[in-house]
Amino acid sequence: MSDAINLRDLKFRWHRDKPWTLDIPHFEVRRGYKVFIQGPSGSGKTTLLNLIGGIVLADEGQISIENTDLAALRPSARDNFRGENIGFIFQMFNLVPYLSVLDNVLLPCRFSRQRQNRISGDVSNEAIRLLGRMGIDDSGLETRRVTDLSVGQQQRVAAARALLGAPRLIVADEPTSALDTDNRKAFIDLLFAETNSSGATLVFVSHDMTLSSAFDTSVSLRDLNRAR
Repeated sequence: MSDAINLRDLKFRWHRDKPWTLDIPHFEVRRGYKVFIQGPSGSGKTTLLNLIGGIVLADEGQISIENTDLAALRPSARDNFRGENIGFIFQMFNLVPYLSVLDNVLLPCRFSRQRQNRISGDVSNEAIRLLGRMGIDDSGLETRRVTDLSVGQQQRVAAARALLGAPRLIVADEPTSALDTDNRKAFIDLLFAETNSSGATLVFVSHDMTLSSAFDTSVSLRDLNRAR
């Protein structure tokens, strides 16, 4: 089984005159694994996910995702690679407020032909299925604005969007922070079921250690990161 993620001698800082934010000698995730990364607020968890997704580039070292060196790609090619292979569940959701619930979930397939081609059948039906799995199954999804939803519902819409089109890697940044205990467990169960079905790798970061035992492996960012 090959690696979905392989980081070597990774160093990153936001400003040249500041200390390193991240200094990670080595970190790898096997394809199909579910990895929990724990760390307190401000420890660099979101920065690490942005690097894994190619949203920002490392100052030093190599980031290989699905055997692709992100730094070797031109910006447009890196954007295409991300759209085709990575599903993000952002901490702040990043939903488009003027679009309907359904149109927000459909966005990945608007930008990636590969994501669309992985779906057998109607793409809208698959989006509605994922929303239903996430507990959002009312009849007005085509017209209902995401701004009409609760924070917890918006978080689940963001998860459905990330899962649409079976990306190879799901990156989740504190995705259960707005959910109560019962909904948090249900969300994790559904996320695992969908990633198991597609064979996706899952990288899930949180400060909530009570979730870690459900994952294949759990790591502390402080143990990985020599800068802290």
